[in-house]
Amino acid sequence: MTGTLVARTISTSLLVAQFLARRGVRRFFGLQGGHIQPIWDHAATLGIEIVDVRDEGAAVHMAHAHAELTGELGVAMVTAGPGVTNTVTAVANASIARVPLLVIGGCPPRPQDGMGPLQGIAHVEVMKPITRHAITARVADQVLRELDLAVARAFGDGGEPGPVYIEFPTDVLREAVAAATVLEEFSEPKAPRVLFPDPAGVRRAVDLLWSAQRPLVISGRGAKRASHEVVRFLDALGAIYLDTQESRGLVPSDHRSQAGAMRGRAMQEADVVLVLGRKLDYQLGYGSPVAFPQARFIRISDTADELIDNRRGEVEVLASVGPALDAIVACAAGRSSAVDAEWTSAIAAGQADRTARYAASLAKSPPGADGAMHPNQIFAAIREAYDPATTIAIADGGDIMSFARLGLNGAMYLDSGAFGCLGVGVPYAIAAKRAYPSHDVIAVVGDGSFGFNAMEIDTAVRHAVPIVVIVANNAAWNIERHDQVTNYGGRVVGTDLRSTDYAALARALGAHGERIMDPAELPAALRRARAHTNAAGPVPAAGPANPAGPGNAAGPVPAVGPVVIDVVVTRDAVSSDGSKGLAIVPDYQALADWDTAEQKRRATRSS
Repeated sequence: MTGTLVARTISTSLLVAQFLARRGVRRFFGLQGGHIQPIWDHAATLGIEIVDVRDEGAAVHMAHAHAELTGELGVAMVTAGPGVTNTVTAVANASIARVPLLVIGGCPPRPQDGMGPLQGIAHVEVMKPITRHAITARVADQVLRELDLAVARAFGDGGEPGPVYIEFPTDVLREAVAAATVLEEFSEPKAPRVLFPDPAGVRRAVDLLWSAQRPLVISGRGAKRASHEVVRFLDALGAIYLDTQESRGLVPSDHRSQAGAMRGRAMQEADVVLVLGRKLDYQLGYGSPVAFPQARFIRISDTADELIDNRRGEVEVLASVGPALDAIVACAAGRSSAVDAEWTSAIAAGQADRTARYAASLAKSPPGADGAMHPNQIFAAIREAYDPATTIAIADGGDIMSFARLGLNGAMYLDSGAFGCLGVGVPYAIAAKRAYPSHDVIAVVGDGSFGFNAMEIDTAVRHAVPIVVIVANNAAWNIERHDQVTNYGGRVVGTDLRSTDYAALARALGAHGERIMDPAELPAALRRARAHTNAAGPVPAAGPANPAGPGNAAGPVPAVGPVVIDVVVTRDAVSSDGSKGLAIVPDYQALADWDTAEQKRRATRSS
């Protein structure tokens, strides 16, 4: 009608997709379903890459790895009902790891509430205990505000960073919102928050650190973006340093402060321990005097929860790790450190000696009584074939991860984490290669772990993601099997697996696959893997024991794509976690020796 103004409108689903694009989301991971199709379609038209997976849990693992490696928001999108509930383990893993992650779910239309709709379940109630924030966005006009709040919570506004969950009824996604009601401020990119330290806390930290004789620094999640500041601080004080699974690669492996091979002595003898953005969880003996018998603690973190768990600090600084360390170094300028040079030299010498002896021993590790190779042979071959400076290393499993923590090196490193979440290896590797296409990405996984997400090799094939997955195949859940053999009269129940040919499975899915039983064949197999994943010229021919030709593949072998190397290893190699009693699940501490010491400490205090 002439003279009538028609209000411009925009669909809610387009608003959601535009929000993601404006917040810098380059890709998300998910499994499509009707409940989320409106967002999915708009995201595709906006050029956001969609990595579609075979299981929703894998999508969350991929988003988790993306967030860990890049510092960006990880995004997963899943449909209603089983689509959401399939993510629960992966979301819990991200929660323990304190990773900024946005899970977008679908839910039935509002008019069907309470009527028994398709895939209708109380998703939010399921997700609340394992997320920082979980809501149903039921009002179209408020969708951007709700998304902005969810992402803020994911990055730690209001508490710890971690996963958040937001779902949209499908009828809300189809609603039109008047453009005049859209406030762009909610979609604008937000700079990371930086918390600066209290000067009084800085001075107290300097007094304690610069008077310490045996200072030890332990880093975690909160220090991951502060590599330069951590190294500068270590150089200024002369402290020794232990990384953890949360921050491996933060400090160069050849830095003089590194003390990973001397971890036990460092923890036992340190008189001051500086904890950077790290909880004192079971991996650090909960900070107990049995693990740190002589230590006073200083804790620095950008979240209060990482300051007060298990062991309080004499100094607690609520601040971003980088600015806090810079302030400490500046405050200490001109002050002489009291560090015991003989102690740090002894730690450094022990570190160098043990590291060298360990590296030399890898390729010499003998086979088991069953004739199968020791898993250390895998890491010896990887060290020969790949430059750790350009490699992202991933470990996934129980038994094999224990070996990998020592043997597997990379510029960046991820593993099953404090949650002990098996099945992350293949999804993590896919996300890592998508985020860093110029890096080699190697995932070393146990055969049990591989089974959780083996079908994601299909995802890697479909999306042409050239990763290398090495399956350490001992046909067992071996830590638990070792526990049964050792502590339960040799009754092996439910811990034996089949010696399945996982290379054949990989070939059936369209990947390059080889099975290796002789350690002498590993170097050539890794050369072929590099050729397949790096387009480094013609692929060398496989030997007769490791057929990879057309007769052994489901169709032509791809020139560039994922590789699965199934390596048969012995059950007789007892991992450090197995030998230290992790599978026993002691009463007070994760490791048997710590637990024994803890029981003695408690008995002494009660007598």
